[in-house]
Amino acid sequence: MEHNETKGMLLIGEKLPEMEVQTTHGKKVLPKDYAGKWLVLFSHPADFTPVCTTEFVSFAKNYEKFQKLNAELLGLSVDQIFSHIKWVEWIEKELKVEIPFPVIADDLGKVAMRMGMLHPGGGAKTVRAVFIIDPEGIIRLILYYPAEVGRNIQEILRVLEAFQVSDKHDVAMPANWPNNELIKDRVIVPPPSDIKTARERLKQYECFDWWFCHKKV
Repeated sequence: MEHNETKGMLLIGEKLPEMEVQTTHGKKVLPKDYAGKWLVLFSHPADFTPVCTTEFVSFAKNYEKFQKLNAELLGLSVDQIFSHIKWVEWIEKELKVEIPFPVIADDLGKVAMRMGMLHPGGGAKTVRAVFIIDPEGIIRLILYYPAEVGRNIQEILRVLEAFQVSDKHDVAMPANWPNNELIKDRVIVPPPSDIKTARERLKQYECFDWWFCHKKV
């Protein structure tokens, strides 16, 4: 696996470093194997734990929604591959939910360390991290959750869709989009860069003021 252990924590806007990883679906090369797709790379503290199990079930039940957004899921923890396989089998047998996405076996913790998924005071367990990587391999979002609180999978889907609308139309997305309290499902027009554009903006769009204009997409 190629990685740079001396580099600091990854940041939004950086390219996901190239890594070869072992998963429950065989070896994968990141981000190469996901080129042209959005990737949701998420870590969980450990296999065979209740909160993580509920997250995997929710990710699985929403997998088709991720696929419709041209996105793939990729899990990770510092467990060994046989533990991942057994846990996935248990979920399928006992909970009747098939896990359709691969899970990285990172028993040496090299990927987790490179991705900033290990908390300094958390021992060897990975934190609940979410990285959304775009089709060009660029990290667009990083979320961290504590061990005792499971993720909101609908929020991850919302952000994915928001990114795609924002990229396509060159707009910004309001809070709680598409259910914003002020402008509902409308989007925010980027602010003008000069006085002339600021004055014209009021004629082109619906605005609260020249610096806060919105439109339908």
